[in-house]
Amino acid sequence: MDISQKTNFLFQPEEGETTGVLLKNIQLKKNILNHFATQGDSTLADLSKELNTSVPKVNEIVSELIAENLVKDYGKIDISLGRKPNLYGLVPDSAFFIGVEVKKDRINMGLMDFKKNLVASSMHIPYDLDNSNESLQALCEAIEEFILGSNIPKEAIWGLGLNLTGRINYKTGYSYNFFNFLDIPLSKYVKQTLNIPTFIENDSRAMAYGEFTNGAVDEEKDVLFINLDLGIGMGIMANGELYYGKSGFAGEFGHIPLFQNEIICHCGKKGCLETEASGEALVRLFKERLILGETSIVSQQYDGIDDLQMQDILDAANNDDTLAIELVAQIGEKIGKGLASLVNLFNPELIVLGGPMANTGDYIILPLKNALNTYSISLVNKDTSLKTSVLGDKAGIIGACMLIRDRLLS
Repeated sequence: MDISQKTNFLFQPEEGETTGVLLKNIQLKKNILNHFATQGDSTLADLSKELNTSVPKVNEIVSELIAENLVKDYGKIDISLGRKPNLYGLVPDSAFFIGVEVKKDRINMGLMDFKKNLVASSMHIPYDLDNSNESLQALCEAIEEFILGSNIPKEAIWGLGLNLTGRINYKTGYSYNFFNFLDIPLSKYVKQTLNIPTFIENDSRAMAYGEFTNGAVDEEKDVLFINLDLGIGMGIMANGELYYGKSGFAGEFGHIPLFQNEIICHCGKKGCLETEASGEALVRLFKERLILGETSIVSQQYDGIDDLQMQDILDAANNDDTLAIELVAQIGEKIGKGLASLVNLFNPELIVLGGPMANTGDYIILPLKNALNTYSISLVNKDTSLKTSVLGDKAGIIGACMLIRDRLLS
């Protein structure tokens, strides 16, 4: 059976095959696959109980999924008494998902199998993100090259998740900050170009979902993920679910008007948190201090400061550079003050810090914690724990893959 035919039931039945019984069977197939994907391997009895469906019916559908090479019989399991039941689960290489994370100057890509194993990745591919057709074509070519290099047949790839910074409406597939010159949704354009079902998502929200499903989050249900990069993004998990807001734009933490300044943010407003507490702000402040005559190991690497990048400063901080450490600490204090407002508003169980600036460890986290405790209500913040990302720079690609898999099977 062709792999592309297997996935028909994930999207819609064939024309003329929309009977009630067929639709129920399609949904039951998805429910069984979703159970295996989220709960792991199970017996027929467990599936029957969980899905409130008779064992014969479950056996019928599982047999069809085995015939389609999506599910495998993993043999009998040992139990203390009675007849040993068989254990069933997903076939790992029966379906794959691609996660693509687009940054300002690079692309990260990953390939995940059906049992959420990241089987291939390509990180820090040089790229120039720009709102132009040339940039879009370069992105599609990079994805096509990654697919060819993976040696996975394209028909075995069930979906592609594309993460971008800025305002994204994943339901409509539109990006409002980049590639917004298209006459059709970005997701539809990429799907037509690469011939793979495509979903787009805000980069911070995808990173958050990676940590929620595969990373720092354990049993917590109310979590904030903060992406500390050139900008400041946020993903929100409320009662165990991603929170989007009415238009899908919830989480614009970096654009809280926290400061009285005349610095114009890239959103067009003044005084945003990002103007003084982001990676871009760190670079600006660092350059200003160098111009005033202060020294740093970074200044020894360049003849001028025009080419100075955020990562250069973060690397310097991790190598005990005094100026870099001082400015990272200042950034951390300002972010902590902003987080205090979020703690007072959301009363979260957990805050996860991710993105490049989080990799400076205590240099940013200690001043951040101090400000958070100073400016938030003690009765509220005492129940909030703070962690750093477990997945690191792969959080976005893992989150993108998991979002596709979970949405297709939901």
